Amino acid sequence: MKMSQNSTIGAKGVIVLVLLAIGAILVLMFGLPVYNVWRAEMNGRAELMQAEQTRKIKIEEAKANLEAEKLNAQAEIERAKGAAEAIRIENGSLTPTYIQYLWVRQQGNLNDKTVIYIPTETNLPILEAGRTPASPKPSH
Repeated sequence: MKMSQNSTIGAKGVIVLVLLAIGAILVLMFGLPVYNVWRAEMNGRAELMQAEQTRKIKIEEAKANLEAEKLNAQAEIERAKGAAEAIRIENGSLTPTYIQYLWVRQQGNLNDKTVIYIPTETNLPILEAGRTPASPKPSH
């Protein structure tokens, strides 16, 4: 009797294992397709959210560029107004001597460049002259 009782427990264990295996196979057969659909839907939502975020960033960058261009245009208008006012004030008072004075005063902005001012017969400065190296004296 003991032997038949052990074989009954063993047979029941094998049946339970077979039923568990069949159950696992059924769950996988029906569960995996559902999981794949769910996973694809989640991936699609993530991509959509990423695309929306990228679009929002591009819109904000375009708004910032537009604002910068507007400010640059306003600055250019103000510069032009200042130049026009300066011309209006100086109109009729621009003499060749004053123009030379402005040119010489502007030379202070050249940093460490050497500039030599040589007036010419037309009272206009020579704006650019090439430097030539000292040539050796010919021996006679």
